[in-house]
Amino acid sequence: MPLLTKNIMSERAILQIFHNFLSLLVQIPKKEEIMYKKLEIEYHHAESLAELTAEDRELVEEAQKAVKMAYAKYSGFSVGAAARLRSGRIVHGANNESEVFPSGMCAERTLLYHTETLYPDDPITTLAIASDPSERECYPCGGCRQVILDVQRRQGSPIRVIMSGGGTASIVDRAEMLLPFTFQL
Repeated sequence: MPLLTKNIMSERAILQIFHNFLSLLVQIPKKEEIMYKKLEIEYHHAESLAELTAEDRELVEEAQKAVKMAYAKYSGFSVGAAARLRSGRIVHGANNESEVFPSGMCAERTLLYHTETLYPDDPITTLAIASDPSERECYPCGGCRQVILDVQRRQGSPIRVIMSGGGTASIVDRAEMLLPFTFQL
């Protein structure tokens, strides 16, 4: 019996030594030592599309028209996007799904890539997004948020984003508000 007790105590002692060794290797900061910062995202919210400016309402209506161009046979979630360029031209994009997931393309990226290719010297000033069904506002996915920000950087001017649905809209004045911790090479 004493031999068994001695072995158990040795295991405990070894575990304690190992724990002490790990504590030296990994210095876990105390809560007081961690710097906390506050992140605020500024946006405008319209409880009704009637609260939008006439220009913004028009762009949301164009995004709603683009929803009808979507091919969403698999998800049943059609998304349309419309962008106003600096020249005043309005361009459209819609999501297109493929049988081979994830080979489809979101409405926002369809519009952004198309616009950069055809109108490289006419930057996007405002981008509106709409969907069907639209019980709530339609927000861009993470990939689209990154691409909106990439396009904004390349064109050198802010892109306002209007996310509409359910009769309401939320608006950010520049793409960083959609993706504050962005990837950048």
